[in-house]
Amino acid sequence: MRKLGIGILLLAAILGMFTFLKRDFTQREKVKEKPLLKYTFENLKKSKFKSSQITLGTALEEKENHISQMFYYTIRDVINGKNREKKVSGLINVPKKEGIYSVIVMLRGFVPMETYATGTGTKRAGEVFAQNNFITLAPDFLGYGVSDNPSQNSMEERFQTYTTALTLLSSLENLNSGLEASYSGRIKADSAKVGIWGHSNGGQIALSVLEITGKNYPTVLWAPVSKPFPYSILYFTDEFDDHGKALRKIVANFEKDYDIEQYSASNFYSWINAPIEIHQGIADNAVALKWSDQLVSDLKKLEKDVMYFTYPQADHNLSPGWDEAVERSLNFYRKYLQM
Repeated sequence: MRKLGIGILLLAAILGMFTFLKRDFTQREKVKEKPLLKYTFENLKKSKFKSSQITLGTALEEKENHISQMFYYTIRDVINGKNREKKVSGLINVPKKEGIYSVIVMLRGFVPMETYATGTGTKRAGEVFAQNNFITLAPDFLGYGVSDNPSQNSMEERFQTYTTALTLLSSLENLNSGLEASYSGRIKADSAKVGIWGHSNGGQIALSVLEITGKNYPTVLWAPVSKPFPYSILYFTDEFDDHGKALRKIVANFEKDYDIEQYSASNFYSWINAPIEIHQGIADNAVALKWSDQLVSDLKKLEKDVMYFTYPQADHNLSPGWDEAVERSLNFYRKYLQM
């Protein structure tokens, strides 16, 4: 009987250990879940981005032909398995003359958070477009302006720029209700005529949006970042205080769990179905001329509709040459959005 009792105790101990190991294995498997898989281009292409109400806020500036003011909308984010909404702020430029206007969504490049103000990177061009009968909307992105904070995961924070832009585009169907509240029906948006403008990293976001949606958004890119991910972000780390050490570690850890090729816009140019106009400064020391040369070559090989302009001595902001670049951009939008 004593041996039988010991055997039962041993069996119970073994079963208990098995249960513990199984629970521990299950917990570790949960830790290994891959929440960022939803941001692969394949999965984003399959996703639906629910439209949000767009509301207009404080007027920031009024000029002879247009008004600049804040606007707000929300994006859906999954936090701990629950859908949450996050507010995004931005700058809208509206022509003052009564009418129905095409829309340009403007996507800025990188700006340090500590020096950023709503409209930085898009304000000057946006005002010119508005003066020439376009409504422009430039989202601040999460963490900027008075938007809610982005994910604490720095890789996800990057991918949230895509979902922020994609949600804004899907929300344009609701823009007129926001305009109605401020302009009593005098100013309306034609949500069937939408273009995109992107500068620097905003150009990379714009390319990604064109691929993910496959829609015909006539798009102008100024000095777009177009190198494969993650080189496209690691290239700029020489200006970091740690020369990119922390970011390289983050990218290395990401690559352990994810196929990075599924997150690189340069692999999905074949999905683009929109005309594109590209402007590049030859003296640009942030985005190299050869990057845009290669982008144009790749798009033409795929028989995409692309036009390319370069500007001698022009820097990353197309100076000198800015006036010519914005006039060409206007003519492009007139051709495709005001026909």
